[in-house]
Amino acid sequence: MSSRRALKAVLVDLSGTLHVEDTAVPGAQDALHRLRQASVAVKFVTNTTKESKRNLLERLRGLDFDLQEKEIFTSLSAARSLLEKTRLRPLLLVEDGALEDFAGIDTSEPNAVVVGLAPEHFNYQTMNKAFRLLLGGAPLIAIHKARYYKRKDGLALGPGPFVTGLEYATDCQATVVGKPEKTFFTQDARDDVGGAQSAGMLGILVRTGKYRPGDENKVNPAPHLTCDTFPDAVDHILHNLL
Repeated sequence: MSSRRALKAVLVDLSGTLHVEDTAVPGAQDALHRLRQASVAVKFVTNTTKESKRNLLERLRGLDFDLQEKEIFTSLSAARSLLEKTRLRPLLLVEDGALEDFAGIDTSEPNAVVVGLAPEHFNYQTMNKAFRLLLGGAPLIAIHKARYYKRKDGLALGPGPFVTGLEYATDCQATVVGKPEKTFFTQDARDDVGGAQSAGMLGILVRTGKYRPGDENKVNPAPHLTCDTFPDAVDHILHNLL
């Protein structure tokens, strides 16, 4: 979204923008409907790694959002694409609910470490297994490096601190495939907005989800706009960018 005349698509984040776990952001369903009536393509991007795309779609449809599976591009999709290209056999540190998105990927005798959001697997034994693989030369792949995310009961640690811990312990650097990496956004059409803008898009930050006061001042490049909610962002798009 580099200019008003060039606006052809809107990429919408999911978690924290349209919903927080099983609760929709007020007015988000109607705002999405209004956006779909405009002459612009709508796609959805997410770093969610705790569930498969299929389960995520069912969750969103259960909240009365009108989405199709082909419209959603996840960081899990990006990680799978990389594994298929490199033919690596990963130790998958992801939630069990996300494993189906890696169906068919060979995980025998792992020679790579893939880290997503995996609270049940972030224990000493599993992390030490990953540590030893990395010391042996296995590459480290981070599905994303978010420091934290929003749950209904408050903020919670994301995979970023665990990825950084493995980087520190093994003196290696992870390959990051999800947001805010530029390639994540270009494959499909506070961190997410910066990544979008680095890819030549206009980033709109919303004050929902994991937003904390002052986050807009930490985004580089700075957001095109900061709005209170997704419906407010849609109003700006419809009235000022189309």
